[in-house]
Amino acid sequence: MTAFDAPREVVRDAVARALAEDLGPLGDLTAALVPADAVARAAIVARAEGVIAGTACASEVFAQLDDTVTVHWLVDDGGNVGPGAKVGEVNGRLRSVLTGERTALNFLCHLSGVATATHWFVEAAGSAVRVLDTRKTLPGLRALEKAAVRAGGGTNHRGSLSDFVLLKDNHLAGVTIGDAVRRSRALWPGRAVEVECDRLEQVEEAIAARATMVLLDNMTPDEVCACVAVVRASQVPELLVEVSGGVTLENVRAYADAGADVVSTSVITQSAPALDLGFDIAAHTGVDRGAGGGE
Repeated sequence: MTAFDAPREVVRDAVARALAEDLGPLGDLTAALVPADAVARAAIVARAEGVIAGTACASEVFAQLDDTVTVHWLVDDGGNVGPGAKVGEVNGRLRSVLTGERTALNFLCHLSGVATATHWFVEAAGSAVRVLDTRKTLPGLRALEKAAVRAGGGTNHRGSLSDFVLLKDNHLAGVTIGDAVRRSRALWPGRAVEVECDRLEQVEEAIAARATMVLLDNMTPDEVCACVAVVRASQVPELLVEVSGGVTLENVRAYADAGADVVSTSVITQSAPALDLGFDIAAHTGVDRGAGGGE
């Protein structure tokens, strides 16, 4: 298991649900027309430049459909590809290969799209700042998408609401930042406490309360620079500064240059375009000898 892998049980569950959705009550009616002894070799080929992610899900699709089908990856998660690059190869019964094609590609194209979008942001931001994701993920696919973010060179923010305390404006209605931070420390000692701020005065309150992090929300690079200067001159200069809201490929470097420690964006998950990957099948009729098929 690598740093780019989602937990195995998450992969199994996501694939099982996807296959149940796609197969319906009667299974693949069209694939049943294919001769039962036909075997195939399929190549997964990149049609655009990008970063690969989701190979574990694609492999699991065929494992759950037919354990005699083999999948061999020529590019691992985190690997860069260009148009025409062969990413992997699938060998086995043609019926099984055809049935699993769309579900495998759905995972592979979407998660590779997340990894690719993350890579773009990491490259644009430069080495002085880390690029984080958010909780704005597709329901049920968060762990998979966060693994894809790691494959693209990004860093994960909270995986769930249980990870640490993040005090946003709605949480602070009717309570001061100082009181909220103290209450958080009392309830969850040892957990990080981050405070969302949309003006300098709130940053100063978070510093006074000794929060762990401040999230500068929808500020301009100049405003971020001013807030960073206040943090670094304070008694808690190690306090982490996160920038979020309105971050784009065009301005992420400006936020990095303003002194932020991390920049977070939902664009890399909820708005990532799928990476174009093809599934090219060469099939023939013959005796199926199990894994690997044959010529």
